[in-house]
Amino acid sequence: MLAKLTVREYMTRNPLVFQSDTDVFGAIKELIAHKITGAPVVGGGGRLLGLFSELDCMKAVANASYFEELPGKVGDMMTTDVRSVDANTSIVELAEVFANSNLRQLPVMEDGKLVGVISRVDILRALVTNW
Repeated sequence: MLAKLTVREYMTRNPLVFQSDTDVFGAIKELIAHKITGAPVVGGGGRLLGLFSELDCMKAVANASYFEELPGKVGDMMTTDVRSVDANTSIVELAEVFANSNLRQLPVMEDGKLVGVISRVDILRALVTNW
């Protein structure tokens, strides 16, 4: 039964997203306010450009402190080599991905567009709910 569950059923729809020109400090405040560890960065039509994570925030603040300047825009600090998952992927398959990596969340794509985000907690919720 668990193998039939898909990412689509447990992903967060309409997640917080950033544009590449979003101010880093503003993005950090949004991540804190939403109590999340990162958010996708999107371009026109929901095209995934990257991911802005806690680690990217730390690097931005460290660089800003070192060079004594404001950290800039999300697009300058985001991670661009981002793994994503298709909305129809099995929850069990994705659980294996999370179990074998340090990833905390993944953008969910459908037809080349961002449709949601799925996290480790979402996978655990699916497994506990359907066990």
